[in-house]
Parts: sequence; structure tokens; C-alpha cells
Amino acid sequence: MIKKLEITGVHMEVGEDLKKYITRKIGGLDRYVSRHSRESLHAEVKLKESNTRGKNERTCEVVLHVPHETLTVKESTINMFAAVDIAEEKVKSQLKKYKDKNGARGFHRRVLTRFKRNPTQE
Repeated sequence: MIKKLEITGVHMEVGEDLKKYITRKIGGLDRYVSRHSRESLHAEVKLKESNTRGKNERTCEVVLHVPHETLTVKESTINMFAAVDIAEEKVKSQLKKYKDKNGARGFHRRVLTRFKRNPTQE
């Protein structure tokens, strides 16, 4: 779980059930980050409720501070729980790209050379 998780509501109060849901969904994203950078992981979740032109809109903005980068996702839907779900999926894909870009490069080379050395069995 992400240790530093800030949940704030703009123009709304965040209930306990929504806090637990966000903690479970967004807090569990640390498994997509390498182990040595989990300590410096910091997440901010901003929830906003607006009513413009008769449209009720709930917005979930997730700002994830990872080493050397900041990932930001913003999603608006009718339901706050759905906005959190969609934002989680978007952050997950961004984290996978981040891990591919900044992950351990030497490990993959070592694994590939090990497979190349072994003769193929027929």
C-alpha cells in the first residue's frame, strides 16, 4: 500500500466508504513500481463535484509522485466510484510505461543471455 496517500474533496465531503475504496484501489498501485522506489511514492487524490448546466459531474484527479517524474490523471463521470476506477486503470497503464522506461535494464539482458546459452532440446 502507498504510505503517503492524501484524499481531498473540493465542494464535497468524502465519506468513509469512498475513502476505503480509494485507499484500496489507488493504494494498491505500488505493486506496479519497483521495490526501491516504493518508499518515495506519494499519491494525491482530489475529488470534485460540480453541477454545471444541469449536468452533475464528478471528477477524480490522481497525482502520483514517483522518482524523477509526476504522473497525472483526470477523469470525469456521473458516478464518483466509476471515476476512481477509470482513473486507476489510466494510472496503471502510465506506471507500466514508467517501469519499462526506468526499470532495471541489466536484469533482462542477463535472463536473455541465459536462454541463449542453453542448447535447444528436440
